[in-house]
Amino acid sequence: MISHDKGNKVLDDKLKTRLNYCTTLPSLPAVAVKIIELANDSDADIGKACQYISLDPVLSAKLLKTANAPIYKSRRIATNIRQAVSILGTHSVIVIALSFSLANSLMKDDTTDRPTFDSHVFWRRSIASALACRALGEKLALNYLDDLFLAGLLQEIGILAYAAILPEEYGKVFSSTSDHDTLLKMERVAFGAGHDELGYALLRKWHIPDYIALSCIASHSQPEPKSLGPNLQSCVAVSRYLADYFLFPHEAETLSTLTEAAQKWLNLDSATLVDVIKLMESGLESVEELFDIQIHQTADTAGILAQAKELLLIHNLSRMKELEEKSQRDGLTGAYNRIHFDETLRREFNLSSQYQLPLTIAIIDLDHFKQVNDNHGHLAGDSLLVTVVSTIFEQIRQDDTLSRYGGEEFALILPGTSLSASRNLITRLKDAIENITFKLDDLRTIHITASIGVASNNEGDMRFEDALEMVKAADSALYAAKHAGRNRIIEWRLK
Repeated sequence: MISHDKGNKVLDDKLKTRLNYCTTLPSLPAVAVKIIELANDSDADIGKACQYISLDPVLSAKLLKTANAPIYKSRRIATNIRQAVSILGTHSVIVIALSFSLANSLMKDDTTDRPTFDSHVFWRRSIASALACRALGEKLALNYLDDLFLAGLLQEIGILAYAAILPEEYGKVFSSTSDHDTLLKMERVAFGAGHDELGYALLRKWHIPDYIALSCIASHSQPEPKSLGPNLQSCVAVSRYLADYFLFPHEAETLSTLTEAAQKWLNLDSATLVDVIKLMESGLESVEELFDIQIHQTADTAGILAQAKELLLIHNLSRMKELEEKSQRDGLTGAYNRIHFDETLRREFNLSSQYQLPLTIAIIDLDHFKQVNDNHGHLAGDSLLVTVVSTIFEQIRQDDTLSRYGGEEFALILPGTSLSASRNLITRLKDAIENITFKLDDLRTIHITASIGVASNNEGDMRFEDALEMVKAADSALYAAKHAGRNRIIEWRLK
């Protein structure tokens, strides 16, 4: 749980003073102040709410439009505020009125000359976030959609506050990156607090209901490990990345960041994300009209959903391939694991036998490696193994397969390579291992050598019955190399 005073605790006195006495930050209109009071009152009188809303003709018109908007799917038509309350409910009317009142006053009064800060882009992103947050709630069948809209709208209000109280200093930080998470880190370095903390302090100053203010700051943290499922803060967290993708669908990074956030916060898959984007698309026209802002050109909107489906499919396939690749790798060295070696050798051996193609394998054993672990510790031994694998990768070709065969043993598959053609590569590889100079923390160095056993299929008269026989032959050659004094290559031959 986040403390109600978190935002004020993290702000230093200088920043708090600037926030409290800033003259360029828009003040809230009287109607907004009254609506905030109602929002904080669990026993709010709907008669008073209607009275306050009716004092503002623009707000009244927007609320009626909202009640009749397609996103609320009402079969009745509201012609006055009380009918709107009947359709939407008391709480929703207050929250919606607060959303419009805040956005209208802040957007209208935000005329400060800040060349490095584009307020139009800020509000496009904020309203897209609100739309995304509501769409997430609708897809996840949450029953507080209007709270989600308001929280999504206000989650980045701290950026607007920074741009107002520190226009020059913040402008340099803000314009240096377009990545939200990087911006947050840079703000904390430069000013001691991120826009999430400053935004929380501002929302508290305005007396915005605690559950809204807390969800805005909590959405910038890490998700709780024992989350009880989708909630206000998790939807708000994902909505900012959804908004970025919705606004900038051609930027590849936005999709990758979105899918990661959706999985981390809400455990959403690609298909569900497409459904959420479809809900955003269907509600876009109503939201643009209500807030008098254009988020997308009509022609652009038509292609976003189709592109999202295609890109998410590609991303999903790429992710699956990445996970499959990871499952085939040795966790320490990055070489392939024994299972992958067995499968690859079986496949390559069958091709070699069927089409009479040459195939060579080499088994590489690091000489006296146990002494490294005994004398310098397993951490040094592990680091040396990583260095050896990196060295081998530098010598082999793209089609060759290097696997960790055992503790300090590695197996190399050279498809389409005869014994004679493999000699230069394997000799170069052995010499590269011998030339490794591995430095320990105490500046001592370790040198290592390798013994290598080699076997080839379809080399002259050499034919193996199966892949296992070929491995046994390479093992036999390796044993001979070690018996002959180590640090050498022995090729298996027919006797």
